[in-house]
Amino acid sequence: MQRRHFLQALQAGLGLGALAATGIARAAQAGTGQSGADTYRLFHSALRRDPALAVYAGVEGSQQGQAVVEGRLPADLRGAFYRNGPGRFELGGERYRHWFDGDGFVQRWYIDGGRVTHRGRFVDTRKFVDESAAGQFLYPAFGTHVARRGFRDNDSMNAANTNLLPFGGKLYALWEGGSATEIDPDTLATGGIKTWRNDLQAMPFSAHPKIAPDGTLWNFGALPGSDRLALYRIGRDGSVLQAGMIELPKLALLHDFAVSERHLIFVVPPYDIRDDSELSLAERHIWAGSGSQARPTRVVVVAKDTLAVRRVFDLPPRMVFHFGNAWDEAGGAVTHFDLVLHDGDELAALGHVMEGVREPNRPAAHRAVRVTLDYASGRAATATLLDGAEFPRVMPQVVGQRHRRLAVLSSDRRNQSLALDTVNVVNVDTGQADSWRFGAGWRVEEHVLVPRQGARTELDGYLVGVAQDTAKGASVLTVFDAARVSAGPLALARLPYRTPHCFHGNFLAA
Repeated sequence: MQRRHFLQALQAGLGLGALAATGIARAAQAGTGQSGADTYRLFHSALRRDPALAVYAGVEGSQQGQAVVEGRLPADLRGAFYRNGPGRFELGGERYRHWFDGDGFVQRWYIDGGRVTHRGRFVDTRKFVDESAAGQFLYPAFGTHVARRGFRDNDSMNAANTNLLPFGGKLYALWEGGSATEIDPDTLATGGIKTWRNDLQAMPFSAHPKIAPDGTLWNFGALPGSDRLALYRIGRDGSVLQAGMIELPKLALLHDFAVSERHLIFVVPPYDIRDDSELSLAERHIWAGSGSQARPTRVVVVAKDTLAVRRVFDLPPRMVFHFGNAWDEAGGAVTHFDLVLHDGDELAALGHVMEGVREPNRPAAHRAVRVTLDYASGRAATATLLDGAEFPRVMPQVVGQRHRRLAVLSSDRRNQSLALDTVNVVNVDTGQADSWRFGAGWRVEEHVLVPRQGARTELDGYLVGVAQDTAKGASVLTVFDAARVSAGPLALARLPYRTPHCFHGNFLAA
């Protein structure tokens, strides 16, 4: 695995040697000229004018409550809907400058007998505990360079804020650049760092693993600028079945990937990584997808059996965060996969919301697409599925196999600023979308497809998610019939309080 060399690259890239003497204000000035205190003032000034920005305000302490159900929850929908996202953005009068930086806040929405209960609490990472005790941010974050205290390894900075994954009878809070963190499935108490194998200690472990229908987990670990990508295959009992590393020049941010029956598919956006230890990792990403020297976006296909690169394809320069699913045909001679492509550098835009600046709505700049790879010709073709899209998901039983339905959120064209307010189930063969718009004042989080027991089709189940009613300052669990989304929600379970806006999660049937 060359773990030592990989972690050395991590330390060099983050400038470990320069950490002890530098403060947040100095680091911020090296990037945008703005300190954490400046960001704090800008955001709270904007929040007074626009209360809907409260979805980026964070929370304090734990949450627990029972929802009031409108409509009727299906009798056969029982289990825990686990969610994770950033919950703390401010400490000691300073505010992070990127949405991805906040400390992880895990949630459990439990559905049983027509009732919904909610529990949420912060993950007690090493970072969260140390900074809470100090009353100020201490360690670097993805988009905010803080350097008040030195650190031992990347798990010292682990925010555990991106996904909450049930796997093998355990529950894990996941982040981009470090280990999984074990969480109690009922109380959400933090158990500690998960090391899959001794030689994999503190290795990056992506927040978007893929679990095949047989229970096998595939994942990767990436460090932008290291030119190395770690690959993992883990059995349902937690044993490491395969682990390897590939060389990948010009490696930039990799947030997600797709798996087919034979392949792992990665899409590498065109960034250069600036060598400057006083900038955050996000600030060090320089978009290289425009101008006369624009580079393409690369599709890197890795063979599952050998963990070696099979082929690299080029796409027009686009940014990517999230994938839907992938499948092979013609004996592996062709691979299809779905993902969302963004025009230009989305990393900077996601930082501006921390100042209370809304991104303009440009539906054509955020498209869910189908990509077809032909290995014989070396050509990659794309077809648009839905504009203004993000957060694609498929039914769990079709991961890595032929799929025909894709759940995805979108932003209605009537919105002046970008706000995901519509849920869709898209037929990927025809492009037809079955949709429901929540309307003004709502911010919709990722929705997942949940199969009924013994489901025979991809529409035999439910679409489950969370939506933020910003006008009433409340969070709502939503349940749709996956085959009739346009008929509206079967049930809305409303809490008497607002929960942090989450990134990702998964449903675990009881």
